Amino acid sequence: MEKSSANERHDFGKMGYGCKHYNRRCRIRAPCCNEVFWCRHCHNEAASMLRNVEDRHELNRHEVERVLCAVCDTEQPVGRVCTNCGVNMGESRRSNSTVMIVGSAGSCYVNGLQANHSCVENSMRHHCPICFEYLFDSLNATTVMKCGHTMHSDCYNEMMKRDNYCCPICSKSVLDMSRVWQRMDEEIEATIMPEDYRHKKDKVKAPVLHRV
Repeated sequence: MEKSSANERHDFGKMGYGCKHYNRRCRIRAPCCNEVFWCRHCHNEAASMLRNVEDRHELNRHEVERVLCAVCDTEQPVGRVCTNCGVNMGESRRSNSTVMIVGSAGSCYVNGLQANHSCVENSMRHHCPICFEYLFDSLNATTVMKCGHTMHSDCYNEMMKRDNYCCPICSKSVLDMSRVWQRMDEEIEATIMPEDYRHKKDKVKAPVLHRV
């Protein structure tokens, strides 16, 4: 009974608090200006609007040391569970997104993707290979390819429009290309080599293609 009551406190207000960036049950106190915000993005948006240009600044999330529970307003050191009411302050997800899980390699993925990709350690802690924006700080949607590498969804879709079907990082196919490879092999087999070149051989260097 006590365990059930503790779980209820733990999950109280879940998904009922937060901002347009994240759903979570705590706010942060920015050490740079001592103001309270839901997240670093809320802080940066507010700071970028300050009339005095010299006062504009961005928050380094690693410097945050104090948080306020959104349920009971208790201010306390950074922690996962509120020291006063016991709710899970540390659990969060991006607003208007599917539920995220943290993989064994420390990267966040949508729940349905857990068994459908190769796990690449810290794949979200890199820059998008197309636009070079740091993915972990980005608010734009991301896509995890079959090889495990990650990029912005918009960049991925643009890459597809340009008929580029391989990962920019490892060159592995991001789609099932088995029918394409089969068709190419059939066309090569059906192509008759001209008599003048039929018995000639030469060494050439070609990029490594990964058939996935």
